[in-house]
Amino acid sequence: MALYRRVFMTDNRWTFLIDGTARAGIEAALVSLVEPGARLLVVRAGRFGLLLSEIAQRIGADIRTLDIPWGEVATPAQIEAAIVAHQPQVFACIHGDTSTTMAQPLDGVGEICRRHGVLSYVDATATLGGMAVATDGWGVDVVTGGLQKCMGGPPGSSPITISDRAAAHIMARRHVEAGIRDDDAEDGGRARIGSNYFDLAMIMEYWSDRRLNHHTEATSMLYGAREAARIVLEEGLEARFARHRAASRAMVAGLRATGLVVYGQDACRMTNVTGVHIPDGVDGERVRARMRADFEIEIGTAFGPLAGRIWRIGAMGYNAMKHKVLLTLGALEAVLRQEGHPLASGAAVDAARATYEDL
Repeated sequence: MALYRRVFMTDNRWTFLIDGTARAGIEAALVSLVEPGARLLVVRAGRFGLLLSEIAQRIGADIRTLDIPWGEVATPAQIEAAIVAHQPQVFACIHGDTSTTMAQPLDGVGEICRRHGVLSYVDATATLGGMAVATDGWGVDVVTGGLQKCMGGPPGSSPITISDRAAAHIMARRHVEAGIRDDDAEDGGRARIGSNYFDLAMIMEYWSDRRLNHHTEATSMLYGAREAARIVLEEGLEARFARHRAASRAMVAGLRATGLVVYGQDACRMTNVTGVHIPDGVDGERVRARMRADFEIEIGTAFGPLAGRIWRIGAMGYNAMKHKVLLTLGALEAVLRQEGHPLASGAAVDAARATYEDL
């Protein structure tokens, strides 16, 4: 808990792990915050914003959306206007949506939510450990993450942090299951949380001094999650963020040096994944297959309206390193030339190296 407080940049007492991949943390947050029939406002600007509304629909929320074109982000004014218009119980958004490679700015969002009496939730699955997830600085109530992206750990555990304000709301929905209730058990006055496994009220008591026997801990993941946090903090958050920014700058410079068009807005680009338009006349899947077969490098496809239009190239955690960026750019150059797309040989690698020399 102490390690992940530092990773989340928070003093929140309730900072711990949900057993399950990053999506387990998302489900736990939403099912425990949003009561059946309560209103949830979701920013949808990519695949994972759509996922939030999908999960909320399954738990019976009254969903309202702030829909933003893919490749763009919501402004604070748009968020506040939507909150005023819809008056939700909970506001939810994605920090870094890897489907669009954009990072939603969150400065001031927590204050907007608190001013209007709204609880806030942020999914930071893809950014935790690679970009600043400034929980207390943003003033948001609940943030969840994943291990398999910038944290450089194994998938299977979802870190979460919960403000005292959100914890009070969750504990007001508390209901201890029959088999482990004692004579002192007191249920909350609000609607019971609709999932047993993802019941944050019971999980919080499991992680408390009370040690409520809620579930069997995934001990291998506990050790893996602890080691991932230890390594991140040993490197130092600022050094780690700088390493990801350097990889992003190099990747973007290298791609542009070849004449390829980088997707999205530079001002809001995630530092750990870069989108690039597939050139006209190039078979994107053939390029991906040749990258794997010839160089053992995997670059990503895309989803929804971007499927077949862009590649997504990740440089996160262990892969956010100079030599890995250069190898990836060199491999992509070689494959594109092999596919008949004209490129100046070496331009991408030279441009990327120059960005590192300028640091």
